[in-house]
Formats: sequence, C-alpha cells, structure tokens
Amino acid sequence: MGTSAKPADGQVTLAELREFASFPAATQRYIRRSLDIGLHRRDAMKLWSRDMVEEASIRAQARIYGRLDDIKLHVPDDSGLEQVEPFMVPLVTISAFDLGQDRLGSFSSYRFLYERLIGAGARPWLPGAFCAAASLPHLHPDKRRLLLQSISEAAATAAGWSNREPTFYPEWVEKVDLSKAN
Repeated sequence: MGTSAKPADGQVTLAELREFASFPAATQRYIRRSLDIGLHRRDAMKLWSRDMVEEASIRAQARIYGRLDDIKLHVPDDSGLEQVEPFMVPLVTISAFDLGQDRLGSFSSYRFLYERLIGAGARPWLPGAFCAAASLPHLHPDKRRLLLQSISEAAATAAGWSNREPTFYPEWVEKVDLSKAN
C-alpha cells in the first residue's frame, strides 16, 4: 500500500498561516478587513473604521466588492478567450482599487487575498490581473515598479496551478487584557 503524496491539511494550513504572518501588520489588517467585506463575515464599518477617512475607504471597498459574486460566477474553467472578458475586466478593476489602497505591497499578499475572495479557480488568472492592475496610471510610477517587481518569474510563467482551496482565513481577534485573566 502506498501513501498519498498530498501534504496533510494541517501542514498546508500552517504554511498559509506562516505566509500571512510574513506580511507587514498593515497588510495583515487590510487582508482581514477585505475578507470581512468581501465574504460578508461581519460589520466591517463597525469593526475596522478608526476615522472618517477609513470609513469612506470601507464604503468604497464595499461598493466595489459588490462585483465579487458576479466575478465568482464567471471564473473561466479553461483558457478560452471568450470567457475572459466577463471575468478579467471586473477583476482588474477591483484589483486596481485594492492596489491603490497602498496596503498590498506585493503579488504574494495580493494572491493570498484573492485566492480567498474568489477561490482556487482564480489562481491561473491572478498574475495577469495583478500585472494589469499594477500597470495602471492611477498608481505612482515608483509604486508600479515595486509591485511589478514583486511577482516572481515562477508565478508569472507557471505551467500549472493547484486547485486546492485555501484553508486559512485570517479573522479579527479581540485583544485580551492579561492583567484581568489572573
């Protein structure tokens, strides 16, 4: 009897957790906020807004993320070009919004978020959407350069992608007053 070459779910979750932990605190916060908005997990305004500027940003993000359900319905099941437009156009628009918020500083953080917002089926399309959004003129040229340099050649030219859904979805954690715990 052979054993499966598939890694245990616990190992995969741990790898995803480590990847999330490698992101700067502002990126982690933005990913958790984005997942709350995009997956309708809880009241993002109440939980995440610290001031009027952030409140406006959350409102704008919720409005633009309103297209996520339609994007999920249009994830191409193959590389046929006739399926690309109804999927990629809104994906690039939402991606451009997120990159413009200046919290996702790399392809890795972008991919981490979008695999969870849309699902594993979007993986083959994420490098193209990221590069398109990172190339748009609404970003400062220095920011465009940093974003485009963050995508590895391996990610941009992958011959195949895993269809395994992510297992770790970071959430808000309430602070605990340890002085009262004793």
